Amino acid sequence: MTRHRTYAAIDLDAIEYNYKNVRAKLPDGVKLLAVIKADAYGHGAVEIGRFLSGKCDFFGVACIEEALELKKAGIETPIIVLGRVFPWDHAAAVKYDIRIPIFSLEDALSLSSEAVKQGKTAPFHFALDTGMSRIGLRVTEESADLCARISALSGLFAEGIFSHFATADESNLTKAVAQRDEFVRFMRMLAERGVNIPIKHLNNSAGIINFDRYFDMCRMGILTYGMYPSAEVRRDIIDVKPALSWHARISHIKTLEAGREISYGGTFTTVKPTVVATVPVGYADGYPRCLSNIGRVIIGGQYAPILGRVCMDQFMVDVSGIDCSVGDDVVLVGTQGDKTLTMEEVSEAAHSFNYELPCRISRRVPRVYFSGGKPIETKIYI
Repeated sequence: MTRHRTYAAIDLDAIEYNYKNVRAKLPDGVKLLAVIKADAYGHGAVEIGRFLSGKCDFFGVACIEEALELKKAGIETPIIVLGRVFPWDHAAAVKYDIRIPIFSLEDALSLSSEAVKQGKTAPFHFALDTGMSRIGLRVTEESADLCARISALSGLFAEGIFSHFATADESNLTKAVAQRDEFVRFMRMLAERGVNIPIKHLNNSAGIINFDRYFDMCRMGILTYGMYPSAEVRRDIIDVKPALSWHARISHIKTLEAGREISYGGTFTTVKPTVVATVPVGYADGYPRCLSNIGRVIIGGQYAPILGRVCMDQFMVDVSGIDCSVGDDVVLVGTQGDKTLTMEEVSEAAHSFNYELPCRISRRVPRVYFSGGKPIETKIYI
């Protein structure tokens, strides 16, 4: 029994299962990048990075700070930053062999200068905008000319080029196919200029599911953690298991008479004697306040509805008719007995989606890592 008021349980066996099933779909020779940005979608980037080291070929993060955290933790798997790295951070990128995206001459010249200064060759990946309209070079002849010029700069190695699907998680793949065609067209432009880039990558989790053309590498994001990119993607292509469940302990139980208001604003009033349990979790822990009066948890193998507003640090639930005691397990996300609350159900009730909710779980919530059904490590942030 874990001794925490709340904790996120991370099942490393599920991470392993998901990784193997994604890897099994890819042809031999196709590299696999695990996206562990945003603290591995709330699962703990350092711990997941260590666990997947030696399995994945690359790790992907969103910013230089995330890359440095992994490097300073001793992780040696090559890391690609998927968002722009500003020139003032190029020295650190070169020092720690962190791959950064390049999509401007300014950044390329800065990276080249820093690499020459440090006496190193800095591998980088061109970022290409094929339709996401976020970052990257547009698919034009001028962009191809620029790539050729950048590839010839001192101290640089154009190791890769990538783009990102905007709609590969939708049932209508017309736009995604158009993006893929643009990606291929740009590769032809580069080849015409004698620019041969070893690692071309486009497919995200949805792309891995929906397409059979993988280029040189695929980026495994939300599939790593046992969730699907959307309700529209097929789930019979790759089977995955959710890796994260979120738990708490009942901190108090009382019986309230009819007519008693509960929580801030008195937005819920009991209409009969009601047994109420307090759960020591709130929106400061990442639990959505918008689940006030509509969310539910699992206690004693039964669903217990939230009564009143979710507070910063606590909320109350109706446990009338449920056999429970102070200290008992409360499942916020996950399974208890034959009852389940999926990340999708909870996030949709909160007007969000399954990517966002695990990322919102705050540093106040320890991550407890399980293997073989037993806790093997705990990460306490504060």
